[in-house]
Amino acid sequence: MYYAIVPAAGAGSRFGAELPKQYLEVMGRPLIWYALSALCRHPAISCVWVTLAPEDSYWASPRWRDLWLDLGARLEVVFCGGESRAQSVRNTLIAAATTIAPEDWVLVHDAARPCLTRSLLDRLLAEIGEDPVGGLLAVPLADTLKQSAAGEPPAVARTIPREALWQAQTPQMFRYGPLAEALEKNPGATDEAGAMEAAGFAPRLIKSERANLKVTYPQDLALAEWILRGRGNDE
Repeated sequence: MYYAIVPAAGAGSRFGAELPKQYLEVMGRPLIWYALSALCRHPAISCVWVTLAPEDSYWASPRWRDLWLDLGARLEVVFCGGESRAQSVRNTLIAAATTIAPEDWVLVHDAARPCLTRSLLDRLLAEIGEDPVGGLLAVPLADTLKQSAAGEPPAVARTIPREALWQAQTPQMFRYGPLAEALEKNPGATDEAGAMEAAGFAPRLIKSERANLKVTYPQDLALAEWILRGRGNDE
């Protein structure tokens, strides 16, 4: 079976907005709605947990109540977010322990990644198949990478070959048992694939699209809106 987690306990400090970035609106809906909608609409996913900070006061806003209801009964809210993404995901896995079997799949998706399509979800599930480890959506790097030297102003120390380098995206999909154990042993991991790598596994890379972007800076919000308007949010 397939389950999904959307950790949304962060404050989005790099974005610099008054609201946590997952609640910033695009076309009248918060960013997180698009992420949740893509997962809740997929027929293979049995339940979608959105993980909020215990003190979250935005989710219950009357402005969005009908939007959450429209996502259906498969959406569940848990107020067990931690100080990091890894802690939020691990707390949710613990809360779901009586629901998910060790061999079930868990998809973890960014709350501020609103342009996930049905076709990308289908590709992830199909290409992972019955893989014993799991994997993640990612795109091969197209730009030349420069490493800076110490000191100011920044200067190039060396060029890093981009061959074999990929940019990680989400969802990242792993079996419940190994993922829960990997996050317990590697609480500092910045994503689920990193925790699995540290535990000795080699996650598969599933080729994604650049349009599946994560909103990190203000200019990303306008780009996300452009993508969503262009496709009519029908995928």
